[in-house]
Amino acid sequence: MKQLLQWTIIIPILSWVLLFSGLIEKSSIFQIAASILLILSVMSAVHHSEIIAERVGEPYGTIILAISITVIEVSIIVSLMLSEGSEATSLARDTVYAATMLILNGIIGLCLLIGSIKHYEQNFSTSSVNIGLVSLISIIVFTLVFPTFTESVHGSYYSTPQLIFASIACLVIYGSFLFAQTKGYRQYFLTNGTNEDESKTHPIEINKKTFYTSLVFLLVSLGIVVLLAKTLSPTIEKIIIGYSLPKSLVGVIIAIIILLPEAIAAIIAARKNRLQTSLNLALGSALASIGLTIPSVAIVCITMGMPIVLGLDIKSIVLLALSVFIVMLSLSKGKSNIVYGVVLLVNLFAFMFLMIYP
Repeated sequence: MKQLLQWTIIIPILSWVLLFSGLIEKSSIFQIAASILLILSVMSAVHHSEIIAERVGEPYGTIILAISITVIEVSIIVSLMLSEGSEATSLARDTVYAATMLILNGIIGLCLLIGSIKHYEQNFSTSSVNIGLVSLISIIVFTLVFPTFTESVHGSYYSTPQLIFASIACLVIYGSFLFAQTKGYRQYFLTNGTNEDESKTHPIEINKKTFYTSLVFLLVSLGIVVLLAKTLSPTIEKIIIGYSLPKSLVGVIIAIIILLPEAIAAIIAARKNRLQTSLNLALGSALASIGLTIPSVAIVCITMGMPIVLGLDIKSIVLLALSVFIVMLSLSKGKSNIVYGVVLLVNLFAFMFLMIYP
């Protein structure tokens, strides 16, 4: 009974009750309440995924967390595209681009900055970072850069064969990354001082009842996050349009909501001098965000005959390339530095500023 009274179980249930009550669309007070419950439900989903991760051991923990976040992202994007149709053709691109910029500049930047302030200098495996960055750069170019320059279809689109090829390429690259992280080169992704036997140890307090409860409420939390985000999206769009802001900010807001708990988890790990775990979370999440989102959205678009805008404009490509280049340099030596974190955070502010003032 005590387990069922935890906030991570009560919040998703309250969220479902509010959704089915029909009060969200009738009052701004209930919309604010729904927004708070949405964020708390995301936190609940991550909490349950962390419990499941503790049960299965590392580095599977970071994989489960990254995939859980990506499931939320994919579900929100697909549901909004199905409901808004042609008006949401660029939503997938905007959200994936925003998530990538937030992860590379925001999450990694904060982890390097906060970790350096607390511990001066932190070590991590350059081998794991190189595997992640090589995979990420390839996926970024296939999904966000090439569509701007292809000639089969006019505009920032892929033709259907090109979209299928890019989707398969993303899945193959992400699958090879998962193989390296879990089997072939697993030792690269373990926190310094942790061996594989220790990483497989299951905490005694996580019994089968707790594990299955978390599994059920992970699904419950993911479901309500998708539905609440879909319900609140028209209000978010009205606020953005009302302040004469670009509609692409909707993708940024969705990405911030989705990545908030993961960012907190990564920062906490950096403060505990576990920067390797932070980087596993960040790079793994960026790879999952693109490598799984684009193929999932592509399947929906091909099936429904919907167009999908993928290619970025030149300004965004330059800013993305700058971010990737600085992350590569920052993580090339296997040691953190406070300057790296500051520069990455400046990139993040530039991304936000240039979106509002293009």
